[in-house]
Amino acid sequence: MSSPPLPASPHHLLPLTRWPADARAALVGVFTDIDDTLTTDGAITPDALKALADLKAAGLAVVAITGRPVGWSLPFVNSWPVDAIVAENGAGALRPAPNGGVEKRYQQDAATRATNFARMQAVLARIEREIPGAGRATDSPGRETDIAIDHSEFVTLSDDTIARVVALMRSEGMHATVSSIHINGWYGDNDKLEGARWIVRELWGRTLDDEMDRWAYVGDSTNDQLMFRSFAHSIGVANVARFVPQLEHLPRYVTQGERGAGFAQAAQAVLSAR
Repeated sequence: MSSPPLPASPHHLLPLTRWPADARAALVGVFTDIDDTLTTDGAITPDALKALADLKAAGLAVVAITGRPVGWSLPFVNSWPVDAIVAENGAGALRPAPNGGVEKRYQQDAATRATNFARMQAVLARIEREIPGAGRATDSPGRETDIAIDHSEFVTLSDDTIARVVALMRSEGMHATVSSIHINGWYGDNDKLEGARWIVRELWGRTLDDEMDRWAYVGDSTNDQLMFRSFAHSIGVANVARFVPQLEHLPRYVTQGERGAGFAQAAQAVLSAR
């Protein structure tokens, strides 16, 4: 189903043709959301997969940052051409290991993760008990540092119900955010931006804030707006239109294509300037 047309704006939501070639040529890396940005109808499309490979082949760093769980992300670390997948909104990261396996890293130590996990399971049970229709996401068994309520993947929740879930999470002292498919809640200071800063330190020993103007971010929903605000080179795939009314911070540029096709267009815009 097509997204509604994007509102006109003199400053935000510029077409990719307005993205200066010299800025694109100077990029050293691309961060991207996964659901409804790389994926279409729940799976990565051949054009998006090729776009990732082309970015890597051109020498750019490529990192996916998602609200999806560590367990869900595992199969994709070695099958997608990425340097890492930062999962659970910045709490953990997976990267290909030299032996062909997967290396896991976390921002919280094991004891903190265990304590927070028990607290989060109690909140999850309360949500399911007190809010009619709200239920845990099907990928919940793979979650280690957050909880997720499905609102658009396999069930549809009203905006009012989504707001009630977010309010309950926050009343329990949790951070809460809404992606294109899930409502995520967690304990800790991580978010997508902190996850990006962390993985740049971990993998390359550099400070992201010193080179923010040399990275691009591609996303599609409300849990991407911190990244939209922080990156001058922020791109929304066209289906971001669904969330524009809820976004305080819009992406700078927007693709014509939705989801994986839109990501491929963003990648091509980067590559065409090199």
